[in-house]
Amino acid sequence: MKKTFSSMALVAAASMCAVPGLASESVKIGVPSWTGAQAIANLLAAVVEMRIGGEAELVPGNNATIFQAMDQGKGDIDVHPDVWLPNQESFTKKYVDGAGTVTLSSHPYEGNQGFCVSKEFGEANSITDVADLGRPDVAALMDSDGNGRGEMWIGAPGWASANVNEVKVRDYGLLDFIEPIRAEESVKTARVKDSIAKGEGYAFYCYEPHAIWFMFDVKMLTEPTYDPEKYIMVQPSDSADWYEQSMVATKDALKNVQIAWSNSLADRSPAIVEFFERFSLDANDVSGFAFEISGKGRDAGDVAREWVTNNTDRVDAWLGL
Repeated sequence: MKKTFSSMALVAAASMCAVPGLASESVKIGVPSWTGAQAIANLLAAVVEMRIGGEAELVPGNNATIFQAMDQGKGDIDVHPDVWLPNQESFTKKYVDGAGTVTLSSHPYEGNQGFCVSKEFGEANSITDVADLGRPDVAALMDSDGNGRGEMWIGAPGWASANVNEVKVRDYGLLDFIEPIRAEESVKTARVKDSIAKGEGYAFYCYEPHAIWFMFDVKMLTEPTYDPEKYIMVQPSDSADWYEQSMVATKDALKNVQIAWSNSLADRSPAIVEFFERFSLDANDVSGFAFEISGKGRDAGDVAREWVTNNTDRVDAWLGL
């Protein structure tokens, strides 16, 4: 990701490196709203187009929409590029383990998640643990609208993790002091930048890999050590009473993050499925992609195509060459 290539150069590189005779292969890749998923979706598409010589279409959607389309197997959406487990376990239990219509890759990368504040805000107010957000003095510093509760971003609409975080705010005893906010991730990023520039208090759901670690000086707060007996999460897709039936009073376990695809894709595009079976990234890869996109404001497709051009050995390994 050291230099940008022109469209003509990229096309030339693609024509020289593409696997011949597979132009009929095609895939529709779901694109959830978070930056890491957008980066991986574009990377998958770039490999399909530049190296397999097939066609790839990016289709925006949330977790439920993407998994339902993969289950139906009609080709409306074939792939989820960034499945976080156990966050999205309700979907994998239903469609991977239950219906058997979706496959998970066997090469996950490791993810972590929690709640963050800027280091400056945390150090100035002795904020080290999530429980500190429930201190009246801290909550008051985070109350930008004067309603008596400090705002904290818990995720975007449609994110399974946002549901988890909403339950956490309640079960950590923070609801009297903290107002959980759902908004698109771009809103959160702008608010983090603004709060740091103005020296204001702000807390937000954070995870790694993510561009935020390259963009701002932030720190993740400690939480009670993960305890499966205190982590009982029911998602809205499982029950209308999910909020009442859930209990999350502990840190999340480290995550396995991988891609998933519809089993019907193997009949339509076997070479693409073989590529998916070998595909692997690590957290540093994904953080780097995310920083290029959200940190530097670059187009995700340009970043992906440039990476494919500059990393032929890794792409060759994914293609079994």
